[in-house]
Amino acid sequence: MTSISQLTQGLIAAFEARDLPAALAFFADDAVVIDPHYPQPVMKGKVAIQQGFRWAFTNMKKPGFTVLHTWEENCIGAIEVDTHHVFRGGMKLSFQQVFVCETRDGKITRLQSYLPYAPGGIAGALTKLTRLMWRLQGKLK
Repeated sequence: MTSISQLTQGLIAAFEARDLPAALAFFADDAVVIDPHYPQPVMKGKVAIQQGFRWAFTNMKKPGFTVLHTWEENCIGAIEVDTHHVFRGGMKLSFQQVFVCETRDGKITRLQSYLPYAPGGIAGALTKLTRLMWRLQGKLK
């Protein structure tokens, strides 16, 4: 049985190599990838995942991930990564994220990205306003 750690680290290696066929080979035919960075944040099935990854590879010069922690139990797990991508034109983007992964028969069936971003909309505006007020009051360093 292939562990989630082995699957996700293999997927990361294929993604960093921008090897679309190798990356897709880690997914079940009915897999779902959920990631708000993509034009279609919920990609259902290999055709949609292929379209999303092709878009990413077209825009990225050098994808990069550093694995920080992994956890798994039965067919569900999580992998925490430092993400450090270089896009065409030289723009660099670094952030942390966690991927939750589900598997079946040695293939990924769900991969969902969770990000440390503040909420959008009114909730996000209130959070930013409170942070500013706390910073001015010396409550934040």
